Amino acid sequence: MDGNKLFVGNLPWSMTSEALKEMFAKFGEVVEAIIITDRMTGRSKGFGFVTFTKKEDAQKAMDELNGTKIEERDMVVNFAKPREDRNSGGFRSNR
Repeated sequence: MDGNKLFVGNLPWSMTSEALKEMFAKFGEVVEAIIITDRMTGRSKGFGFVTFTKKEDAQKAMDELNGTKIEERDMVVNFAKPREDRNSGGFRSNR
């Protein structure tokens, strides 16, 4: 599914994964639409990802929706970049 996944940013806090999927479904078959939420509060972080079956549909959605206003916010839609490896995190000792 390379190139089929879109990053969608600057979303209103009220946006749900279901509403996001519905918004993008008019451009083609959506495999997954997810709003990223804070682990502690469960509140939206204001961005999400939409994965299409076809790259062409993702391109069409990006071309049409990038920069459009949704609840007074200019939505940002780009192809998602691969997630970078992150350190395991955790406690760091200064000893």
